[in-house]
Amino acid sequence: MKPPTLADWLARLERLHPKGIDLGLDRVRAVADRLALRLDVPAIVVGGTNGKGSTCAMLDSILRAGGYRTALYTSPHLLDFNERARIDGESVTDAALIEQFEAVEAARGEVSLTYFEFTTLAILRLFAAARLDAAVLEIGLGGRLDAVNLIDADVSIVTSVDLDHMEYLGPTREEIGFEKAHIYRPGRPAICSDPQPPQSLLDHARAIGADLWRFGSDFNYQGDRQQWAYGGRQRRRSGLPYPALRGANQLLNASGVLAALEALEDRLPVSQQAVRQGLLTVELPARFQVLPGRPTTILDVAHNPHAAAVLADNLDNMGFYPVTHAVFGMLRDKDIGAVVAKLGTRVDQWHIGSTAGPRGSSAAETAAIVRRAVGGPAQPSITEHDSIADAYACARERAGADDRILAFGSFLTVADVMRVIRAQRRPGA
Repeated sequence: MKPPTLADWLARLERLHPKGIDLGLDRVRAVADRLALRLDVPAIVVGGTNGKGSTCAMLDSILRAGGYRTALYTSPHLLDFNERARIDGESVTDAALIEQFEAVEAARGEVSLTYFEFTTLAILRLFAAARLDAAVLEIGLGGRLDAVNLIDADVSIVTSVDLDHMEYLGPTREEIGFEKAHIYRPGRPAICSDPQPPQSLLDHARAIGADLWRFGSDFNYQGDRQQWAYGGRQRRRSGLPYPALRGANQLLNASGVLAALEALEDRLPVSQQAVRQGLLTVELPARFQVLPGRPTTILDVAHNPHAAAVLADNLDNMGFYPVTHAVFGMLRDKDIGAVVAKLGTRVDQWHIGSTAGPRGSSAAETAAIVRRAVGGPAQPSITEHDSIADAYACARERAGADDRILAFGSFLTVADVMRVIRAQRRPGA
């Protein structure tokens, strides 16, 4: 029989546990103990509602520019599962992942693990076996009960706290902040990049004796059109270039990154040149990613109201476009109406596609919510399509050269558009 491929493994893992999301550390910790799982290098754990991916990408880029060999774990992926695990800037191979999947399968016995728990253990075990200088790990959901929180972080960052995954984390910022604050550790640096953190986060950090670094008091930034400066407890960095990641919120994320690096300076010192190079070369797809060519095409995985508000500000800073087309689809358990409302009148034509899977929303369901959210005298055009690919094709057909196309919503939506673009760019396509 042919050995299972990575795709075979992933398909099996999706069916392994009765629930797709089953928060709790007891099961995953039991298997981690059997694997004797531990990381012997400085680990930076990053949680938050929005900004996690950008923060992780900048940390990894700066550390690699400083000559360190890093591991980077992020989720979810866009096109290929291997994107979740990178060592020294490169996605790990199928063979390396399969080897670790086999090890986790052998160790778990009768313990049932979710897809995320199983793959997290495999990737962490892969990192533990690599010759690393540092590991950057993104929390998947929440913090307190997320599988990544198994790792005893040397520095923890909470980027922002806002309303998302409320069915799992609670309906208020205070409850969500409490969950996210549990990635902090007693006596260790606890970075908070949220300018207005919920009291629950502050209270928990103090209760456990974490070394809390707050934006606005322990670290800050200033900037003009050409460059910006970071100010921390002891360290000042001036004349910094803007991050290669676009968006007005990226300096907030970058200041949290530099605070974490300041807190780790005795173990992982980085030069001014490494900071500059890391900021200039950082890459992260689909975070206000503006593609070359005409019409202007923007990819953004904004899928909650806070992220949509940031996206709206970024669109406003782009200048004038005659018509803005939105290729849009979201999962039904998200606050679709609030996300759409944040975009307001910035979208002239909505091209709505169905999203797949048990959490997916049909184009008709999503379009009905969009109509309610943007209703009024200046009702935009709204078209429904069987797929995101069809919605994108319609937007391309209707858009003029000077217009812009915004593909946003869930990771699935942006990934579908990226697949179409990748196929179009292949030789002979």
